[in-house]
Amino acid sequence: MSSKEARRVLVVPGEVICEGEFKVLSPNYIVKVDGKYVATAIGLAQINDDSRELSFIPLEGCYVPQVDDIVIGYVVDVGLTYWEVDIRAPFTATLYAVDFLGRPVNPAKEDLSSYLSTGDTVIAKVEVFDRSRGPIITTKGKGLGKVIQGTIVEISPVKVARVIGRRGSMHQLLRSETGCDITVARNGRILISCPNKELEDILIMAILKIEREAHIPGLTDRIKEFIIREKVKRGLISGEGKAT
Repeated sequence: MSSKEARRVLVVPGEVICEGEFKVLSPNYIVKVDGKYVATAIGLAQINDDSRELSFIPLEGCYVPQVDDIVIGYVVDVGLTYWEVDIRAPFTATLYAVDFLGRPVNPAKEDLSSYLSTGDTVIAKVEVFDRSRGPIITTKGKGLGKVIQGTIVEISPVKVARVIGRRGSMHQLLRSETGCDITVARNGRILISCPNKELEDILIMAILKIEREAHIPGLTDRIKEFIIREKVKRGLISGEGKAT
């Protein structure tokens, strides 16, 4: 949905968004009552009068797993053939040893804590989730597995879309302006690896600024200006935008 076509309205639960006939793209956050579309959460309602579509960007809430989501989790328990992993969901996730190691394990001869122990961090993908039990995650795939280095920044899961941006625009801006590697997980954990501590500090401040100001228009331009201003302040670039 183009920002030129859609208008955004900040709403609270119970507030009427609009009236008429619209296709609701975010049914978890918008309900129709007596011909009126009503918000069920705090967030930005996006109204497209041309296509007659309604969508919603929630501004608070917990992480609800979806199959194929990339998540960053912390190992909280080691079983005989699996690990329990905190992914900020209502239930802990299960990572099976056969999946992580790529081979069967013999619990009588192998201690899984020699591969992953409590407190270790993994990047994984949600493989199975049906709401009747905890999700099953997998580390099979490019870029998945144990996290060896980097810093984790946590934000509200519902603000993740703003850190990514429309068609990845914000994510790309953060990477190009800081030179950092950034992995944005759907559960609100962001893994960053930067060339130096100064750039890491700037990136963390920028991410937290995005979280705070997610509801304000013009966010991408403000974040770019903020990063440039911080780099100038720390002597990383000159006032003309050139590296020092």
